[in-house]
Amino acid sequence: MKRLIWFASISLLVPSLSAAEQPPAPLVRGLKNPAAVAVGSDGRVYVSTLGERDKDGDGAIVVIDKGKAVPFATGLDDPRGLVARAGFLFVADKKRVWRIDAKGKASAFATAGLSLRDIDIDEMGTLYVSDTRGGIYRIDPKGKASLVTDAKRSPALQAPAGLVMDGLSHLLVIDSASGQLLRLRLADGSTRKLADGFGGGSLVWDKYGRLYGSDGSGRVFAIPRPGGKPVLLASGFQSAAGLGLGPTGKSILVADTKAGTVTALPANVPGREVDQRPLSLKTAVAFPNLQWTGWKPVSDSGKIVPLRPLVLTHAGDGSNRVFVATQRGVVHVFPNDQKATKTRIFLDLRDRVFYSDDENEQGLLGLAFHPNFKKNGEFFVFYTTKKTKLTNVVSRFRVRRDDPNRADPDSEEQLLRISHSFWNHDGGTICFGPDGNLYIAVGDGGSANDPDRNGQNLKTLLGKVLRINVDQKSKSFNYSIPKDNPFVASTEARPEIWAYGLRNVWRMAFDRKTGALWAADVGQNLYEEINLIVAGGNYGWNEREALHPFGARGADVRKNLIDPIWEYHHDIGKSITGGVVYRGQRLPELQGWYLYADYVSTRIWALRYDEGKRRVIANRPIRDPNLPVMSFGEDEKGEVYFLTYTSSGQGIHWFVKEPGK
Repeated sequence: MKRLIWFASISLLVPSLSAAEQPPAPLVRGLKNPAAVAVGSDGRVYVSTLGERDKDGDGAIVVIDKGKAVPFATGLDDPRGLVARAGFLFVADKKRVWRIDAKGKASAFATAGLSLRDIDIDEMGTLYVSDTRGGIYRIDPKGKASLVTDAKRSPALQAPAGLVMDGLSHLLVIDSASGQLLRLRLADGSTRKLADGFGGGSLVWDKYGRLYGSDGSGRVFAIPRPGGKPVLLASGFQSAAGLGLGPTGKSILVADTKAGTVTALPANVPGREVDQRPLSLKTAVAFPNLQWTGWKPVSDSGKIVPLRPLVLTHAGDGSNRVFVATQRGVVHVFPNDQKATKTRIFLDLRDRVFYSDDENEQGLLGLAFHPNFKKNGEFFVFYTTKKTKLTNVVSRFRVRRDDPNRADPDSEEQLLRISHSFWNHDGGTICFGPDGNLYIAVGDGGSANDPDRNGQNLKTLLGKVLRINVDQKSKSFNYSIPKDNPFVASTEARPEIWAYGLRNVWRMAFDRKTGALWAADVGQNLYEEINLIVAGGNYGWNEREALHPFGARGADVRKNLIDPIWEYHHDIGKSITGGVVYRGQRLPELQGWYLYADYVSTRIWALRYDEGKRRVIANRPIRDPNLPVMSFGEDEKGEVYFLTYTSSGQGIHWFVKEPGK
């Protein structure tokens, strides 16, 4: 057996694989040549069994029920690849693909190839099937088959076996003749070799960007992230064939053809484990008696008008006041007291802020107080202006000298105007760094897929994090460029740019202890991601989506592209809401943990990043509040809150310990 080699920019030899543990006891025994395993839409585990090899008619699909294999669909030939979607199972069986309904009725869905082996399906319902005679086929949702490529056009594909989607535009394919792992670009059928030594095995992703593979003999291994070294997960199988992700996403299911078993392995990488145990915390309403001055949940015409708080912050002036900016354009202020009963309006910008429920990524999106606010009274906002369509403004305002709880709306001084072509992906977070400069997150300009490729274009501010000096003005602007900005000397880049290759950062924040800049970038088709932003960093969009190549021009791992520290699949959530690193005192068990959420799935997590190991070591869920988390914020003492839209006015929540724990 060849040693496994995973290629990034250079080849990486795998260390000794002899130390892995033997597999645990199987979930089920006595299967007749199991080949593949998948979890159906009903959460049950299905297994394809070959029966007697090369004997037609005795192949079957079985379902595991209480440790026993129960026949589900029979009369197949040699069913190998198996995938589930939308209540159906799809099975690769010699020259045809079967579609099996929830009652076990099989119907011929498509005909393709001569010796079909493995199968996967994309988010659009298109199937991809490998043929060990040398081809990869595409089958559209109506059952029409077409050849993607074959050995003549892609010589590396001599006997393709295991395959798995890598984004929507690429496949990972194991060629059983050469033992190579290949990345196949679906747009043109071209391939790139990634690794050696795979035999004729199978591949599966978990929900956090970790790839698992079998080598066709006795071993199953894991690759913690693209470009990383494979790590042996388990050995001792007789013939580890098909792999599948278990019903909860926490296990890898292994079909052992010779042993006739299906076994569950933990979906974790030995030596790079991630703690995912739930924390003994829950969420609760903060400031339960708070009334919002000027806001009514129902308009005079009877229309419901939810409160949409987007920013919670403080002035850093020792007053311990809480400031909350709402998306429609009002900034409220109130004492940081859980018994607080009423806000005051600090600033009302509804006369100049554009917001619409139909275009709800615009509005008042950012608020940041100058580090020297106590002396200079300056603060900054990021908003969508009514005066010019599809234009965001970053402006400076000042507090009134006669009232510290009221700002002067006439003091506005515009710093930046950023135009874009679409209403979505505005970004909008603004925050001061430890260096005293203002950092600004700007989305890629909207629509989908970054059609203008703004993320990679250094001549535009879209798809970037910017850094400007608001204490010194230049000849042309009400700000200046810090001399150590990464592109300050380039004639081919906007000097304001600090980092690029970002889709729609929602939200970002500095760790008040370490100074690290955390940013959550909302994904496109499949993945959400968390990044640590550094000077000059290129975070890949739109050539990569999280850890995967994106689109027809999708890029592999490259030295000049920075991958996220964490990703999760859209099966987990579909719109990340970035948070902050907890540095408060109420919950010492959260000290140093990054709190974040998903707007769509309403899940909340605490993530722990080990700076020495340069990897995530824990991602622990907090009891789901069943609320769409719009944003996070922290008060002057470092206590963390999250915000949600509300018709009751109770839009600010925080974290408390579970009773009795």
